Amino acid sequence: MITISEGAQAHFAKLLEKQDAGTNIRVFVVNPGTSTAECGVSYCPPSAVEPGDITLPFNGFDAVVDAESAPFLEEAEIDYVTDQMGSQLTLKAPNAKARKVDSDAPLVDRVSYVIESEVNPQLASHGGKVVLLEITEDGLAILQFGGGCNGCSMVDVTLKEGIEKQLLDQFPGELTGVRDATEHEAGEHSYY
Repeated sequence: MITISEGAQAHFAKLLEKQDAGTNIRVFVVNPGTSTAECGVSYCPPSAVEPGDITLPFNGFDAVVDAESAPFLEEAEIDYVTDQMGSQLTLKAPNAKARKVDSDAPLVDRVSYVIESEVNPQLASHGGKVVLLEITEDGLAILQFGGGCNGCSMVDVTLKEGIEKQLLDQFPGELTGVRDATEHEAGEHSYY
């Protein structure tokens, strides 16, 4: 579920030496499965372990994960990196914002996952997002833009040159194209 590098394990073990006996770490996701999902790590004293928690053993400590966060921490990686700028603990959780789906899941679920995990993080830098409304019988993904994308003068380029190419590459033979169902109205919220 979670990979913790040797450097990060050593870092956690050193920090935990200064805590009360039996204290471990807790890895969690706040607002899992949403665009506002945030991952975190905190101390977890024995009294904070809940009955449904999952305990993952590591070198000198355990990582405790609550049942709600667990599916969103699949393929998560924690590392401790030291360079000329100093040291930094990093936590990468590619499935925090959208729960990973199996390759045999329905097409609508797989396309929604790609939109949440790959497309929307790119659009977020412009304050935008996109949602999948439906997939038609002839394989068209009908999308609706929101945020800064609504009314943006570049939305057609984003749709055809970005999102459509990406989705057609990832779902060959399943998707035939994408269409925008948004009624765009330029305004102060649009990114130019």
